[in-house]
Amino acid sequence: MAKKIVILIFLLMLIFPSFVLASSDAYNSLKKVGEEGGTAPYAAADQYKLAEIVGIVIQAFLGLLGVIFLVLIIYAGFNWMTAQGEEEKVNKAKDTLQRAVIGLIITIAAYAISTWVLVKLIFTARIL
Repeated sequence: MAKKIVILIFLLMLIFPSFVLASSDAYNSLKKVGEEGGTAPYAAADQYKLAEIVGIVIQAFLGLLGVIFLVLIIYAGFNWMTAQGEEEKVNKAKDTLQRAVIGLIITIAAYAISTWVLVKLIFTARIL
């Protein structure tokens, strides 16, 4: 019964982003790239819409990857705790955990690089 309650709580955290504070202003910076009156005032109206769409797609894709890695980390931890000392299961859980952490690092790096590139593009457009 306790396992079902814990699983339900984790599912609710994944379903409702407000429980994990995923609606912070820091995460909405990519959506603001193409808003009217933003940092690229000389761009055409169509470019505003394209930049906004690109920002939303990047943010959604990286957010989905973050959720996948969170589930993998929880899965690896659960397998490790239920291995009951069996070396094969423990090694499999450790391997899953290591791969999930490496994937999470790659995802964070991709977010940082995409944000940096978009900021540089906006700054270049502002100068021109």
